[in-house]
Amino acid sequence: MTGQVAAVSRNEAYSFSKRQRSSITLLAGLGVEGDVHAGETIRHQFRMTYEPDAPNLRQVHLMHEELFDELALKGFTVSAGQLGENITTRGVDLLGLATGALLRLGEQAVLQVTGLRNPCAKINDFRHGLLGEVFAMDPLSGEFTFKCGVMAVVRRGGTVRPDDAVEVVIPPLPHRPLERV
Repeated sequence: MTGQVAAVSRNEAYSFSKRQRSSITLLAGLGVEGDVHAGETIRHQFRMTYEPDAPNLRQVHLMHEELFDELALKGFTVSAGQLGENITTRGVDLLGLATGALLRLGEQAVLQVTGLRNPCAKINDFRHGLLGEVFAMDPLSGEFTFKCGVMAVVRRGGTVRPDDAVEVVIPPLPHRPLERV
């Protein structure tokens, strides 16, 4: 499976959205250089209060641009970086990946997918009613569907730019489905 980077974003301070950039630099074991969520230990504001020394499995947030197309059909205008993602992709089934899948971005960067982003209520502060569109329960199985992208850690650093290729490397069997991290 291959796709491409549609946009890259980062923010130096805590805020819901991240500003689009012409490039970002991924740092092995840390995340996006200059991004508030970069670090070896957890940097999510709420989670830092009760597990400050936990490993940071959320160094990089990736979201599929196709979600924005889906949301537009429901009346929500959303663009890259506005939901807090660092890398917006096109043509990659992020939600269908297995835990541990590798994403090769551009010439040298490699990310390892750790799990699903758990959407929070702040999404409704950004656009009222949006949470219900990115978080749903399957009435048949009772399972929740999370559409807000995936989280990853940086295995090999490098610069990532819009239009860079994204190559997916599937982990060996047995595959573990993505869970919230």
